[in-house]
Amino acid sequence: MLPIVNVFGRELGMFAIMATAGILVAGAWACYTTRKRGYDDNKMILLLLFGTAGAFLGGFGLHGLLRIRYIFELFGQGTLPSLREIILVLQRTFGGMIFFGGLLGGLLVGFLTAYKLKLPLAEFADIVTPGIPLFHVFGRIGCFLGGCCFGVESRIGFIMHNSLVPAANGVRRLPIQLIESALNFGLFLLLVYLLKRGKFPGRLMVVYIALYSIIRFVLEFWRGDAARGFILGLSTSQFISIILLMGVVLFVLSKERIGRK
Repeated sequence: MLPIVNVFGRELGMFAIMATAGILVAGAWACYTTRKRGYDDNKMILLLLFGTAGAFLGGFGLHGLLRIRYIFELFGQGTLPSLREIILVLQRTFGGMIFFGGLLGGLLVGFLTAYKLKLPLAEFADIVTPGIPLFHVFGRIGCFLGGCCFGVESRIGFIMHNSLVPAANGVRRLPIQLIESALNFGLFLLLVYLLKRGKFPGRLMVVYIALYSIIRFVLEFWRGDAARGFILGLSTSQFISIILLMGVVLFVLSKERIGRK
């Protein structure tokens, strides 16, 4: 693992580096596709900037929401905590991102931005959609290099030594991050194919959410980090996957019902 690298005397986390690379590559692809389809790529840049900001807020926000108990525990001790204790707890609470939170936050802010800029929402959504799994390809490689989001103990895989999560080290683990990265790349290629063929116009985001929810639900069974929480044997991400998939089904059924009328 390579969680941290030294660049010009500064230590940088590999996840941050790979996530930044993912944003740039996915953004470049979206802008290129926007120009190719006859739209103003400057408006796409604005949409991506605001959407990315929403993704960061949503990702950190959901991470903090699921760990809000740390803040309650700190202030429930009966004594006023020191500034150092408060900072440490805030870092523990909000010091990570959850992809589903980032996805929902990015979609919400992106929708509001598109509405404000009077963009053709369906067309721009179709262009943006393949960029999401493309970004995720880089993000999961960053997770692998950083040693987070690791898989279960396995006879095949890699032995972690430098993970920032102590429990992950010294054990051969299934590289679930790389598996998800590969599946995201396949999802990217599929969405690009559908976009070029004009399949599911205005509905590619729905296709993506449905397929990724299934992928994530299945892969979660081979995740080894229990910090994400488990209820009835299912993780938080699996519950979110179920909710999103149900939302997709209801959306499709409602569209079919309207079409019949």
